[in-house]
Amino acid sequence: MTNCTTFLQTRQKTLVALGWTLLVLIAGASLVVDSGSAHSWAEQHVPFFWSLFGFIAAVVIIGIARWLGRSGIQAPTDIYDRSLTPICEEEE
Repeated sequence: MTNCTTFLQTRQKTLVALGWTLLVLIAGASLVVDSGSAHSWAEQHVPFFWSLFGFIAAVVIIGIARWLGRSGIQAPTDIYDRSLTPICEEEE
């Protein structure tokens, strides 16, 4: 696994270029799709509607998860390093 990670890290510019190329190809393919059988106004008139919808939905889901994590669900990073002795002594 380390070899794979090192391989990808040394070729980071190539991976970024490949990602941009795939993004352009997908966006171009979405312009060629027939929108005559679209179910809503947005599908017919907004270019890249489903791509934008998916991206915005992912951003919202990530935002909600981060908010929930910061509001108390996420455990502190030093949870295993802390000692419980002072808490027990204070209760006695």
